[in-house]
Amino acid sequence: MVAEIRGAFDSIAADYDKLWSDTHSGYWQRKAVWHAIQPLFGSGDHVLDLGCGTGVDAAVLLARGVEVSAIDASAEMVRVAQLKGVPAQHLAVEHLNRLEGNYDGAISNFGVLNCLPDLRATAGQLARLVKRGGYLALCFMGKCCAWETAHYLFSGQFQKAMRRWSSRPVSTSLGIDVRYPSVYEVARAFGPEFRTCQWKGIGIFVPPSCIRGLGRSRVECLAAIDRRIAGMPVLRALSDHRLLILERV
Repeated sequence: MVAEIRGAFDSIAADYDKLWSDTHSGYWQRKAVWHAIQPLFGSGDHVLDLGCGTGVDAAVLLARGVEVSAIDASAEMVRVAQLKGVPAQHLAVEHLNRLEGNYDGAISNFGVLNCLPDLRATAGQLARLVKRGGYLALCFMGKCCAWETAHYLFSGQFQKAMRRWSSRPVSTSLGIDVRYPSVYEVARAFGPEFRTCQWKGIGIFVPPSCIRGLGRSRVECLAAIDRRIAGMPVLRALSDHRLLILERV
């Protein structure tokens, strides 16, 4: 599984920011995460970035004075992150047992958790690495995305419209299998060592990357709505991603 993920993301590393981070949807979804985690980590804190990709999130934290240790299963993603000045190393999340340290917290943004076969094992390793009182910010694709379901239904792609609802791994266009856990499933996996503080929807009105054609100003307006409703119980369950905040106990 690690080899498949590494190969898939190696192949798109050079274009990843153009495909996602620099798009209107990608930018505003990332910005919503940055806003939510800002109170968690301050200058001088040491944070672990799990599945750092091209280092976009790590660079934002570094600019705030946060010390970041970033890891990713893709060597090419790590190379791109390093070119941005991010201290990234080639290490899969499944191999956290090889890592030592005492961190003030950790982040995992945009779907890294969806690629992991065993969340409980990851939780155990993070409990070893994150100090008591430290925070985890876990952003992952949820079981229902209203935008995505409507988009694929209207285009007649019924299997894609329902793919997130499955309890089994689902194959993606990158050739890797992903899972779509519920917030409850993730919280339960991390529960013995981490307390759930809150969760928010990321990308309720801001669409996922498969939706094209919305201009920057329109997506910015949708992002403003998202900021006001991200924590509302019903609406947050319709989002593209869920952001779960946990505290090490």
